[in-house]
Amino acid sequence: MRLILLGPPGAGKGTQAQRLVAKHGLVQLSTGDMLRAAIKAGTPVGVRAGEIMARGELVPDDVVVAIVADRIDQPDARKGFILDGFPRTVPQAHALDRLLKEKGLKLDAVIELKVEEGALLKRIERRITEMRTRGEPLRPDDNPEALRRRLGAYREQTAPLATYYQLQSVLRLVNGMAPIARVAEDIDHALVEAVKKRNAKRGLIESAPSAHAKRKKSAGGNRPERAKGAAGRRRTAKHSTRNSAQNKGKALARRGGARTRHAAPGDKSKRRSRLTKRR
Repeated sequence: MRLILLGPPGAGKGTQAQRLVAKHGLVQLSTGDMLRAAIKAGTPVGVRAGEIMARGELVPDDVVVAIVADRIDQPDARKGFILDGFPRTVPQAHALDRLLKEKGLKLDAVIELKVEEGALLKRIERRITEMRTRGEPLRPDDNPEALRRRLGAYREQTAPLATYYQLQSVLRLVNGMAPIARVAEDIDHALVEAVKKRNAKRGLIESAPSAHAKRKKSAGGNRPERAKGAAGRRRTAKHSTRNSAQNKGKALARRGGARTRHAAPGDKSKRRSRLTKRR
């Protein structure tokens, strides 16, 4: 199973991704984690990404796509994966489509968690308060103003992905404002429907005749049947002619018999005398 979770910051994508990983044995592929792992491993694309990040520049799409390509080729991702933080833009989605097509793979579903921005701001404020109460350190972006900036970037760059994947008929909407358990249940239901649709499509493709078979049939694949039909018509005509002759003979015989039965006694005597003379 290959999934993408969409939703603005604070929508609960991380929580649901962890649950899906535990339930289905999938791998959660985070762009940030993959970049750091590639840099640490010293792979060619990791070295390039490290140089770009060291200059304070954004990692270009082709580098991110190359890192994703390397990651999904690893054995633990063959059963399935959840993409987290990628794609972020429509051009990245196009690049992902090309990547998956080259590998003979397809996305099973794109789950979008629909949430209200006002509720997200209240959620982040509540989380900050709880973390401070527990004495946990806060990240630099753990504040309402940073969340507003991130929400603005999401609306501008990532939100159009919903329309993009809706046109591909893989988008599934889930109410992200519901309790966590209900969101998880709705995601499971959406995935079941996606798998049913995928299997039905595969069954339809397998049962449909191939284009080669269609061309072969239209080019004369049924000629033997036509020849068989022509031969059958000839045999039928011949049989009909023979039956007609036999029926005609039977009719003549019946008429002759009738004349014989109704002939006068004198006529019978004459026929017997002629037969006697011939002998």
